[in-house]
Amino acid sequence: MEKLEHIGIAVKNLAQANALFEKLLGKPHYKIEEVASEGVRTSFFEVNGVKIELLEASTENSPIAKFIEKRGEGIHHLAFEVKNINESIDHYKSQGFELINQHAKKGADNKMICFLHPKSTGGVLIELCQDVSTTS
Repeated sequence: MEKLEHIGIAVKNLAQANALFEKLLGKPHYKIEEVASEGVRTSFFEVNGVKIELLEASTENSPIAKFIEKRGEGIHHLAFEVKNINESIDHYKSQGFELINQHAKKGADNKMICFLHPKSTGGVLIELCQDVSTTS
């Protein structure tokens, strides 16, 4: 892992959360994006090189909707930048970590992503991500 890339926060209402975080951080979000394959709308803030990703369910069956129903709003995942997502997937599999998705897939913010299951990471959902521009 290279660095903490972003912190994902599940929210019920993206517009309200954007207003709250804009007030809290003193700056507006820089991007809103929908990831239809994940049933989520995202908004990004940046603070000193670390991003905060707000996640709102766009479908009632999405992982974010299920998370909020079960746990309420709050921190959903920690995302770490990796140099090579496919090598990282193989590495974490070989180390005995359980993966939610077995192959990298397109995520928000021009990233290829893969999640490690919280059952194998001490209860914390971990996202591995690599910029699409650096994947081969």
